[in-house]
Amino acid sequence: MGVDVLTSLAGTCALREAQPEDAVDGVPATVVASPADAGETSALMRACDAAGLTVVVRGNASKLSWGRPPERVDVVLDTTGMDALVEHSRGDLIATAGPGMPLAVLQDRLAEGGHQLVVDDLVGVSTLGGAVATGLAGPRRMWTGALRDLVIGVRFVRADGTVAKAGGKVVKNVAGYDLSKLLTGSMGTLAVITEVTVRLHPVPASSWWVGATVPPDRLPQVLGTLVASQLVPHAVEVHAVPGGDPQVAALVSGTPAGSAARAEAMAPLLGAGAQVTEEPPSWWGRIPTADGAGSLLLLRTTARLSGIPELVAEATGAGLTVTGSAGAGVLHAAGDGGLDAPAAVTALRATSVRLGGSTVVLDAPAATKTTLDTWGEVPALDLMRRVRNEFDPRRTLAPGRFVGDL
Repeated sequence: MGVDVLTSLAGTCALREAQPEDAVDGVPATVVASPADAGETSALMRACDAAGLTVVVRGNASKLSWGRPPERVDVVLDTTGMDALVEHSRGDLIATAGPGMPLAVLQDRLAEGGHQLVVDDLVGVSTLGGAVATGLAGPRRMWTGALRDLVIGVRFVRADGTVAKAGGKVVKNVAGYDLSKLLTGSMGTLAVITEVTVRLHPVPASSWWVGATVPPDRLPQVLGTLVASQLVPHAVEVHAVPGGDPQVAALVSGTPAGSAARAEAMAPLLGAGAQVTEEPPSWWGRIPTADGAGSLLLLRTTARLSGIPELVAEATGAGLTVTGSAGAGVLHAAGDGGLDAPAAVTALRATSVRLGGSTVVLDAPAATKTTLDTWGEVPALDLMRRVRNEFDPRRTLAPGRFVGDL
């Protein structure tokens, strides 16, 4: 089979036979393809379309097991060769880069011009393309919005090899459909992104964190006060473990004198014992990890802002460690392999839905994932299926990985 696939794809781009470590969420792959640009990606996708081969896009593989296992993986399309910073327009506060560029490298390059992409790498090794594909969002989403609000243009290759682009290189670009937002969070099931143009922000001259341990009965008041504060925190995060009091931290940024003064003024809002530091707490901007041994159950759960304290209590009561944004209403919850995963997911999902949100299973041990309802009830699923059919009628890209077996 591997030789047949290699023969079908010969001449498109760099190819090799897949190894066991190239499996996608337990599903073995046949070939790994590494295109260097949009042209090679187009040639590869045309060949895959003609041969009826399925394709899963991969960057650094840090989130490759998120979602459902794909039905079949004939080709892993590795984007790490498309890792160039194509443009950094300092006057326009925009940048264009390849999907394989690691977020950390991109931030370092942008910082040379005093700029940043306000996206927090929750797993530490994400690529730009991987962040867009999964809709990655961290603490500072409260400040500038989600990643989908920062992506203003994309160049992509459709499943049949057609090269297309959407958006542009100016923030106020309103021509045509906003396909950039459609592709963000689509888990690589609609197209292969080959370039991303993003809106940038200046790097603040100074940043301070204000943190404290807050008793559960005071959590609603503290979070509500911080989020609405005229001291304008750029992020308000909460972290809690089963059996422990929640920890709360807020980020303030700006001029050295102004941010320091705001941080000191914010400390009393958290109560006695609040500390002002120049470094974030160790749990800040990271996916939570469970304390026990075993494989990780990882959930993303949301609620309206006023419901976050109750959602935190429900998660920790179910044995989950939780970290996330009280300012955006998005939490990540994790438990070890010994947890009663179906019961925890059911309880947390019921609470989040009642509070105006949702709960999805990002990852779980292989034996557990098949028993879980990954997505819960999804509004407009018929519309999503029609969109998928327009982009990829033959279900070439990661079939079965996304919601509704898309």
